[in-house]
This record gives sequence, C-alpha cells and structure tokens, in this order.
Amino acid sequence: MSNLSQNTLLLAKEADKALADVYAKIDETALKNTEKVMNAFRANRVSENHFAASTGYGYNDPGREVTEKIYAQVFGTEAALVRHSIANGTHALTIGLFALLRPGDTLLSVTGKPYDTLEEVIGLQGEKGVGSLSDFGVNYRQSEIGDDFSHLLDDTVKVVYIQRSRGYGQRPALSPEYISEITRYVHAHSKAYVMVDNCYGEFTCEKEPEADLIVGSLIKNPGGGIAVTGGYLAGTEKVIELCSYRLTAPGVGGEVGATIGQTRNILLGFWMAPHAVAQALKTAAFSAYVFEKAGFDVSPKFNEERYDLIQTVTLHDPAKLESFIQAIQYSSPVDSFVTPVPWAMPGYTDSVIMAAGTFTGGSTIELSADAPMREPYTAFLQGSLTLEGGKLSILNALEAVTKK
Repeated sequence: MSNLSQNTLLLAKEADKALADVYAKIDETALKNTEKVMNAFRANRVSENHFAASTGYGYNDPGREVTEKIYAQVFGTEAALVRHSIANGTHALTIGLFALLRPGDTLLSVTGKPYDTLEEVIGLQGEKGVGSLSDFGVNYRQSEIGDDFSHLLDDTVKVVYIQRSRGYGQRPALSPEYISEITRYVHAHSKAYVMVDNCYGEFTCEKEPEADLIVGSLIKNPGGGIAVTGGYLAGTEKVIELCSYRLTAPGVGGEVGATIGQTRNILLGFWMAPHAVAQALKTAAFSAYVFEKAGFDVSPKFNEERYDLIQTVTLHDPAKLESFIQAIQYSSPVDSFVTPVPWAMPGYTDSVIMAAGTFTGGSTIELSADAPMREPYTAFLQGSLTLEGGKLSILNALEAVTKK
C-alpha cells in the first residue's frame, strides 16, 4: 500500500473500525448460508464420481442431477436447472420468459423497466422480426416499485416480473421478504406466475425470494468465482419442466445435456459462494464508506441493509467516471495494463465503460465496475473475491478520482 497517500491509508483504517459491526453481520449471514450449502451437499451424498464428465446427449448424468437437487434444496424450490450451456443471466431470463409466455399473454413488470439487456428480448428496443416476445404477440406492461398494480393484473397477465437488483437504476435492491410479499399477493389475486431476476442477490441474505421461478448467472454470486460459465433457473416442478422444454426441446427437457467436465467447477463454486459473496459485500461497504467520506453520493450507505452486491458511486462528471473505471481495471489481476474506454456494447442503449480484469470473462462476482455514459455519471461496482484486493482497488479508484 506504499503507493497510496498517507491520508488515504488513514481513511482505510478509519473505515475498517467503523465497519466492524457491518463486517460481523455479513460473516454471520455467510456462516448460515454455508451451513445450508453443507447440509445440501451432505443430504445429496456428493462424491468424486459426480465430477465425471459426460458427452453427447448426456443421459443419466449423476453429477448434473445432484447439482440441480442441491440448488433446489438451498434455494428452497421444488426443482432447478443448472447448466454450463446457459451463456449468461440474460440468456437464463430469456429461457424463463419464453417458457412461460404465449401469444396474447401479458408480461407485467412491477419493478419498472427491466435491465437494459432485456429490452430487446421483450421488444421494447431493437429491430422487429428478430424473435422478441413482442414479435410473438406477447404484450408488456409495467408499474414502478411500490405502486398499486392491482388494476394491471387482469386475466391476460401470465407472468409478473420482479427485478431484485437495481440494474442501471438508482433505486435500492429489493429484500427477499418484500419480493415474497408480492408473490403471495399475486397468487391470491390471479393465476399468474411470479418470476424473479435474482442476479446479484444470491446469498446476500439468509433466504432467497419466494416465487414460481428465480433466475441467475453462475458467473455472478452462485458460481463463487469458480464456475467459468453457466446459469440457473429454480422454481416449481411445473415451471422448471416448461423451462427445460425451452432449454432443449419439448419432450426432451432436462433429461439431456452433457456436462463435459464442468460439474466440479459448478459444485465447488456453489460451495465457495457464501464466502465469496461475503467478501464482495464487505468490499461494497468499504467503498461506500470511503467515497462518502470523500464527498461523493453513494448507494447503499455503508451501514444500510444490502440485498444485492451492487454499490453505486455517483461522480457527476464523465472524466471522473472514466478515471474510476480505469483505476479498477488497473488494480485487477488480469489485463491490468488495459485502459477501458466507452463503447457501444451489444444489448445496451448507451455507450458503456467497463472494468473487468477477471479470471472468467465478464465475471461480476470477481471485482468489476461498469457504467452507462449518461447523467449523473454513476459507477456500478460489484464483486471481489477477497476483501484485501477489493480494498486496494477501491483506494486506487479514490485517489484517481480525487486527483482528476
């Protein structure tokens, strides 16, 4: 830390003292989640033979089957699909949406506009005729968080969609309890399914949300920094069966899918996930403290409840935003010599600048930061497999921004 100024080093020590109780609470949650994972591994009798690779059709793959049982047990659902062949979170969400919606149905988002990459999936942006939900005659409505959406919940609504994390918005992440309340309300007043984009939220709390379907990416929280690709869908038996038909083909479903040697990484990552998430949460709290002390707007505050990994730092200046992202890249173990610049990333409406010097490309359980180049020029920070590495990165970013 000799490259950092004395004032920055003193601020880091101050932060650690102020965050002692916050760190302790995060550790307590990690312990309880690790116990859940441990119990699931034990109950499902995981052994080294489950790591064996299958090829071709992948029929009767015991590793794949046990992995999906473990996910379902830990997340409190009836069934799950966990596959390395799911490319990212958007892919997993698309599988769920197309599995549940039919022409003439309505998709109702009750947490405002979904994350940018889903706009083309729904048909809110992009070309017509490329295969969006809109192209297949699926309608879309939305309400904002906290609004009374009962008047929108008619018989055409087939899926009520909830995004747990803030995405590129300024609103807070949603607690599992709040999401579960919405689920119970929807089930009491309609026949719609409740689907949750659970990305960035797994293991940040002691429980996951109640819903018919929760969806996420293995290069985020549940992969623990070990899984190198993949996604999951967990929910009721009926919903997961429908999702399996969309994943492969009707009548085939989840009975196929060669694991080609990825099961060990997926299971090891899930075992590591509660600890990895705890490290990321501590890094986020540390960054909130030091940047707020330096005079910047942050969300959440260092001592607020956290229901996802994301920490925002609002810089109000495009040059400072670029400096922040570039400093995170400079502090990364991979491609530290690369200078990120804004670019037109596929699926996004604004140019995006991203720091992702990660061992797994695009992994956001490893430390990363990104931002759309638009007012108020807010950096979205997530991840860090170690608190020590996270601290160094944050302090480098602080000095880069304050110098700018």
